[in-house]
Amino acid sequence: MRTANLRQSAEVNSYPISAKVSRLPANAAPIKSVKLFFLFGILLAMGTLTARAANPIDALVQDKRVALAMSWLDKNLDWVTEQQIAITEIPAPEFHEAARAAYIAKLLAACGLEVHTDSVGNVIGERSGSSRKSNDVIIVVAHLDTVFPIDTDVHVKRVNGRLQAPGIADDGAGLAALVAIARAMNEAQIRAQTKIVFAADVGEEGEGNLRGIRELMDTYKGNVRAVIALDGAATDYVTTIGLASRRLDMQITGPGGHSWSDFGAPNPITALARGIVQFSRTRVPQEPRTTFNFGVIEGGNSVNSIPAEAGVKVDLRSEDDAELSRLESELRKAFASAVDEEMAAADPGNETLKLKVTVIGVRPGGRLAADSPLLAAIENVDRYLGNRSRLERSSTDANLPLSQGVPAIAIGAGGQGGGSHSLDEWYDPAGRELGLKRAMLTLLAIAGAQP
Repeated sequence: MRTANLRQSAEVNSYPISAKVSRLPANAAPIKSVKLFFLFGILLAMGTLTARAANPIDALVQDKRVALAMSWLDKNLDWVTEQQIAITEIPAPEFHEAARAAYIAKLLAACGLEVHTDSVGNVIGERSGSSRKSNDVIIVVAHLDTVFPIDTDVHVKRVNGRLQAPGIADDGAGLAALVAIARAMNEAQIRAQTKIVFAADVGEEGEGNLRGIRELMDTYKGNVRAVIALDGAATDYVTTIGLASRRLDMQITGPGGHSWSDFGAPNPITALARGIVQFSRTRVPQEPRTTFNFGVIEGGNSVNSIPAEAGVKVDLRSEDDAELSRLESELRKAFASAVDEEMAAADPGNETLKLKVTVIGVRPGGRLAADSPLLAAIENVDRYLGNRSRLERSSTDANLPLSQGVPAIAIGAGGQGGGSHSLDEWYDPAGRELGLKRAMLTLLAIAGAQP
């Protein structure tokens, strides 16, 4: 799941060139000015060539195995798209990812990886590193789960050259890229110094509360050198800041009753509505950007019954932890006040409504250091590929490692997508090779590809 703050921009690398030039006399011959002009042009060209040569990705792609892997990606784009369609058409709501996980496990096993499924349902494929002196690992992860119920129609349709289905981009694109990169490296027999873990994890969306990446970080605790999350499609961003969030379940219970004979009894749904209206008046700042959303409302049994229970699930997000805490406090106050108002409006002698607040999700925030080798790697890759990207803040699997001080980024897997988390979600595979190469080269740059 990727929600973006698009205001932060990546810095553009520049390479200043200076030359000491003497002042010419007024009567100097024109030929000297021409020579000086050409001299400056030569110096400028030399500076540009030096800057390009300084990019370590130039040397990386000269490796025959790396070149072969990139060529494999170019030649097998249709296969990657076919796998994306097959993956998307296997329903995978949060907490029900097993069928999709089994399919991914077979694909990763065919890539020459040592594959197993852990206790929470993550599919893990390990590619051993050539260095025996280190236990370090690099994790490349894409999430298995979607936000859609199990009975959602996930059949992929082709509409005006696009693929359309719930979850086709988020994270069908990421899962397909995960498999494609593992396959390309296996076909090219690429060796890397560091062990690489290709993981399809559970629980990234909604109430999954990042349980998949939490388990991965616990499994390889102390040895994770970097994490690359493949989430969505676009290649014009690099997520380097994890957006903190909290999810709460606000449940109100009461005596219930018949709509006619028990009229005047306190109504949990009415109290819930009062709470929603009260909290919606809460002012949130633009700086730091802060948001809230009432996502799910449940309660009641029939139209002619006063419900005994009603609840709403709320998503709170902020760029600042203190603001997030303030927002949660205001939410609790608003609903407590709403219960009091409903009781005041009810007939005397009725059973009191009860409010129960449960925290169902906490996503910690974090930030990638500006001097991180991981950030330098993807910036160099973008420079090599001629790709322009920005830095941004999002809520992804990268949140968890960033909160623990482990370098992590989230990037798109290539192509274009839209309508995320809706039934009209779409994906266009045109140009997906850029995203695949971008992710693979970044991985190899930090894993230490061996000739």
